[in-house]
Amino acid sequence: MADATSGPERAPRIQRVPQRFGTIVVVGGGCYGRYYVRQLARAEHAGALAWRELVVVDHDAACQVAALTPEERPSALRLARAEWSEYFAAYLARAAECPDDAREDAIVPSPLMPHLMADWLAERARARWPHRRVATEPLTHPPTVPWQRAGEDGTHYVSFAEWMCPINCIEPARCPHTRGDRTWSLPVALARHGADERVAGRPVEGPFVFHCAHRAFGVGMLDVRDVLAADRAIADRGAATSPAAFLVGTASHCHGALRRIVVD
Repeated sequence: MADATSGPERAPRIQRVPQRFGTIVVVGGGCYGRYYVRQLARAEHAGALAWRELVVVDHDAACQVAALTPEERPSALRLARAEWSEYFAAYLARAAECPDDAREDAIVPSPLMPHLMADWLAERARARWPHRRVATEPLTHPPTVPWQRAGEDGTHYVSFAEWMCPINCIEPARCPHTRGDRTWSLPVALARHGADERVAGRPVEGPFVFHCAHRAFGVGMLDVRDVLAADRAIADRGAATSPAAFLVGTASHCHGALRRIVVD
């Protein structure tokens, strides 16, 4: 008689250890935010992620996230009705005052959002040095990547992809589009670019790159502690050097947005 417990049934059940966060902030409650929140609910149900609070920021109280059914809603979900820049001005200021409380916080960015983290850092610099000029200036020598474009507000967009990528791509080691190894990573390329700029006699601090990395179920996040570390570095180096230029970026392995913040 065959062993009734033979085969796959005998394999021990794998116990998943969830990644734990404090507050997770989702930028936007529209179609992208709804997708991310539903994926986070699935990740929570599967035991992949856990958090203290999940906040979705949108100016519209009737956004798509607000219309989620009880079955679709993850735990500790709260909708913060505010403009994105207004919300992060208050939230990140509190985090900067109590960084230990925010050390496990993360942000889920939206593909359509402005460069919110760089905006906050520039505003912090203006408040810190009201009698100095703080400006966003175009990149005079952009990094070498296959695709790039300068925005009207001084943001420089870069990408290693010359094709359209799906929103749920997790940027695996093997690229789904090329079907070959992903040999590129923007955080690495930007670090090399900053070093090259200094060698060429064009001093720039950083880069300070907020890496939006895949965490679970197709959701990418950047860590709040990296934004706070950039703020502290700008405060320290800006006080010691005049003028000072800071290269700030929000980037995944494949796509990114850059800003050059100059303090005179």
